[in-house]
Amino acid sequence: MKKNLLKVRVMDFITSIAILPLLFGCVGIFSLFKLLQYMRMKAYIRNAVVIITGATSGLGRECARVFFAAGAKLVLCGRNREALEELTRELAASRVTEVQTHKPYIVTFDLADPGAIVAATSEILQCFGYVDVLINNAGISYRGAIIDTSTDVDKRVMETNYFGPVALTKALLPSMIKRRHGHIVAISSIQGKISIPFRSAYSASKHATQAFFDCLRAEMEQYEIEVTVISPGYIHTNLSLNAITADGSKYGVMDKTTAQGRRPMDVARDVLAVVGKKKKDVILADLLPSLAIYLRTLAPGLFFSLMASRARKEQKSKNS
Repeated sequence: MKKNLLKVRVMDFITSIAILPLLFGCVGIFSLFKLLQYMRMKAYIRNAVVIITGATSGLGRECARVFFAAGAKLVLCGRNREALEELTRELAASRVTEVQTHKPYIVTFDLADPGAIVAATSEILQCFGYVDVLINNAGISYRGAIIDTSTDVDKRVMETNYFGPVALTKALLPSMIKRRHGHIVAISSIQGKISIPFRSAYSASKHATQAFFDCLRAEMEQYEIEVTVISPGYIHTNLSLNAITADGSKYGVMDKTTAQGRRPMDVARDVLAVVGKKKKDVILADLLPSLAIYLRTLAPGLFFSLMASRARKEQKSKNS
């Protein structure tokens, strides 16, 4: 009995000794893989020509900071030239020692103006002669009841969130196809995956964005052009403050969900990592919104009931 017990203990000891090097080896290989992945990501962004729309504020402004610090050659786009110039001065004054940085260019235009996009594309291409990464970030939000909303408001949201980015993407694609190199990024929203009450125009524009860039990804694979759709949850920006309402007026309210959202800088760092890793479709949201996507697919009846209940609560709150 004692001999058998001793034998078992010896075998356990030998097994543990054999397993430890294997475990350390696996950890080492995994660490090396992550290091190589990180180095590839840094190399992919460094010296790449990156276009960022909506760079004047919010997530776009933070993306400008992190991509600049990573050594990208930036072309910052937006409607407010003064805000863009202030950002370039801020970037120039920042101390980045790890990589060589480059003075950003500025191109001002309104994505909602189809005529301005052609001229803006020409100006963008003149900056460096080519584009490596286009980040379609500019957008506008909306709050209102469908029954009260004019189609002009729907069109306004679609022009900025959908038709503008699509037009800019189409305008820049030929130069990417010619080089057989490029990366198109669409900053969508969790509301491009699911729809919530009183956000119809915004959600519709983001659903359209998701569909278009999914199609684009399939069609561009033959030209070795990457397409990434990023769907963040709530971010603590002025998006809800600048949202438009059913009659086209400014909403001007910081929603509780927006106020409790993630910091733009944290989301911008995630965007940098996603682009660097060439991921195709990424959700950057908390657990609850992420689960709602699966609920919409696996138990649609329950999801619809929850959304109807939410609509009733919001309507009651507005009427009180």
